[in-house]
Amino acid sequence: MSLFPPATCPRLIVKIGSALLVDPDGGVRRAWLEGIAADIAARAGAGQQVAVVSSGAIALGARRLGLPKGGRASLEDAQAAAAAGQIALAGVWAEVLGHVGLTAAQMLVTLGDLEERRRYLNAAATLGRLLQLGVVPVINENDSVATEEIRFGDNDRLAARIAQAAGAAGVVLLSDIDGLYDRNPALPGAVHVPRVERIDGAIEGMADRGSASGMGSGGMVSKIAAARIANAAGAGLAIASGRVDRPLSTPARHTLFVAAQSAPARKAWLAGGLTAKGAIHVDAGAARALADGRSLLAAGATRIDGRFARGDLVTIEGPDGTLARGLSEYDSDDAMLLLGRRSEDHAALLGHAPRSALVHRNHMALL
Repeated sequence: MSLFPPATCPRLIVKIGSALLVDPDGGVRRAWLEGIAADIAARAGAGQQVAVVSSGAIALGARRLGLPKGGRASLEDAQAAAAAGQIALAGVWAEVLGHVGLTAAQMLVTLGDLEERRRYLNAAATLGRLLQLGVVPVINENDSVATEEIRFGDNDRLAARIAQAAGAAGVVLLSDIDGLYDRNPALPGAVHVPRVERIDGAIEGMADRGSASGMGSGGMVSKIAAARIANAAGAGLAIASGRVDRPLSTPARHTLFVAAQSAPARKAWLAGGLTAKGAIHVDAGAARALADGRSLLAAGATRIDGRFARGDLVTIEGPDGTLARGLSEYDSDDAMLLLGRRSEDHAALLGHAPRSALVHRNHMALL
């Protein structure tokens, strides 16, 4: 248990990819899964609360329904496979955890459940209560109703958002690769990166977009995105190979993304959001002001993208990329009228007493 030991990580989120749980023929890799259950039981016995984000429903359902291409030939096939596979997946987890004296609970969530603040808090409360009761929540995206426009798309980022909601100190992404490499690991000379202190452009440039098994939906890009979300919430994240028996108790090579100091809960939720209604572009001066902890004033804004209302989540884009996410104080039409204008001009432009900023620092999370 050297990775995220119970003494320093009271709550742990473990994500298991499809290729680890399901064999190429669509059957459950039961012996391997029983080893994971034993690992979870050992950690629970040492005082650690563990939640599992489990892929595999579409792959299991496709086998049961006889669907081609692993159930991913069309959106309708994927939804049908997920509906049938969730029953099988929940049953397998209940069985293997039951054999080691643990109770499983199923939680199916959608993107909206974690992107809309009130629903997020409800999901967090349920998750917290289950963990307090000693139950192992088994969480998956509700793919039977998700569409391409309203879905996480991979369980890596879902695991990071669950860690945020649970207040977990650690996330382990068990996959078919043992961490981040400086290039595609299939290429000659690829070097493993054991530790990442800060995610920057160089780290993101190492990402390979493929899923090695072809069964899952997440590649290294999604794993680095997950690390950003987890780290913003104060949780470390490790990418580790699940191609060993008992991967939660067997020391093995991995990549650890180190968490900086956690942000307040509301700002961590903002930073981890995956959807935005629009974007506000700013100049270099405004970018420096944001880095110093100031609000976004209209004088530094140069362009508005998208249509949004007051209170909607927007990104703030600087000359070199995305700087922050926050809740807009104005709708997009009014924001466009104020672009580049000083605060003393706002009342005359809008015909009413304006708010002090386009995005206030209290409703903004720097990235």
